[in-house]
Amino acid sequence: MGVSNKTPEFLKMNPIGKVPVLETPEGPVFESNAIARYVARVKEDNTLYGSSSIDYGHIEQWIDFSSLEIDANIGRWFYPRKGFGPYLPPAEEAAISSLKRALGALNTHLATNTYLVGHTVTLADIITTCNLYLGFTNIMIKSFTSEFPHVERYFWTLVNQPNFRKILGQVKQADAVPPVPSAKKPAQPKESKPKAKDEPKKEAKKEAKKEPEKPKAEEEEEEAPKPKPKNPLDLLPPSKMVLDEWKRLYSNTKTNFREVAIKGFWDMYDPEGYSLWFCDYKYNDENTVSFVTMNKVGGFLQRMDLARKYAFGKMLVIGSEPPFKVKGLWLFRGQEIPKFVMDECYDMELYEWSKVDISDENQKERVNQMIEDHEPFEGESLLDAKCFK
Repeated sequence: MGVSNKTPEFLKMNPIGKVPVLETPEGPVFESNAIARYVARVKEDNTLYGSSSIDYGHIEQWIDFSSLEIDANIGRWFYPRKGFGPYLPPAEEAAISSLKRALGALNTHLATNTYLVGHTVTLADIITTCNLYLGFTNIMIKSFTSEFPHVERYFWTLVNQPNFRKILGQVKQADAVPPVPSAKKPAQPKESKPKAKDEPKKEAKKEAKKEPEKPKAEEEEEEAPKPKPKNPLDLLPPSKMVLDEWKRLYSNTKTNFREVAIKGFWDMYDPEGYSLWFCDYKYNDENTVSFVTMNKVGGFLQRMDLARKYAFGKMLVIGSEPPFKVKGLWLFRGQEIPKFVMDECYDMELYEWSKVDISDENQKERVNQMIEDHEPFEGESLLDAKCFK
C-alpha cells in the first residue's frame, strides 16, 4: 500500500488505487461485493443467486443492507478505536445506535428464517457473515450480541459450516472492546543540529545505555512456550464410568434398547463423577417453523463440540403443530455444568437447566425416555431427536 498500488499499471485496474482487485482474462474487477457477484455468476448453475427473479432481488437487497447498515456501522465504531481516523464520542454513539437498529431488523428476520433467502446458503449469507465476522471478532462482545440471539445463532451456525471454516478457521468472539486511543503528545520543538564535534559524545552516551547481551541459555529459557493448562475436568478424581464405552453401547444397540442400553447406562453411571441435567428452551413460542427449529438444535450441537470429551446429550423437538418445544438431557463430567461450556457456548443461556435427582423415580424414568426417544413423550409426538456423542 502506498507503493505498488500507485503505479500506472495498478491505477489502470482501480483508478483510486484501492484493494481488493480481481484480475480476470476479460479485465479487472474492483470492489469486494462486485468481485463476489462476479465469482458467484461465473458458474452458470450456481445456486448462490437463488432460483427465481424474486430470490435474486432479495439476495441483492440483503447484500446492500449488510454493506450499508452493518459493515459501515461496524467500521465507524471499530476503526477510530484502532487509530484509523479521529475518535469522536458522538460519532461512535451514532454508529452503535445505527448498528443496533440494523441488527434488530436482522434479528427479527432470522427469528423465522435459517438463512437470509430461501432454505440454503446464498451470496447474501456469505457477504453478511463476512461483515459480521469483522464485528464479532474485533468489537462486538458477548454482552452486546446477546441482545440479538437469532443473529448469534445465524452467525455461529454459518462460520462453523465446512466451507466457511476452510477460509475463516476457528472463530473466537472478541472478549473486550478495543480501548480508546490515547491522545498524542504535542510535538516537541526540534533541537538545532549538534555540531560535528558533539556527535562522538552522543554516540558514546548511546553505547553506555545499551544493556549487556543476555546469555543465549537465558534467552532460550525466556522464549520456551508455557505448557497448555489442563482442563479442570481432567484433574477430577478418576471415575468408574468410561464415557466412550457408554457412547459405543448407545450407538451399537439396535434392538431391545430398554433392556440393553438403558440398563447398561445405569450399570455404568457414576453419580460421583458425572451429573445429569434437563434443559428446556426458554423461547418455545418462537419455534413456529419446523426446519428452523431443527436447524437451531443442530447448530447448538455443533457448537457443543468443545465438550465432546466430557459430555453426552439428547435433544428432542416435540409436537406435531407449532410452536414446537425443545427439551434436552445432558450428561456432564463433574457435579456442575462445566464452566468453559457455559462461557464459550452462547446457546447455554437460551435454556433453563435443572439437575436430575436420580433418587426420584419419575425423573429417572424421564431420563430413560429421553435416551431412547420414547414416543409419545409427555403426551406429544416427536418431530425430531438428535444425539450428541
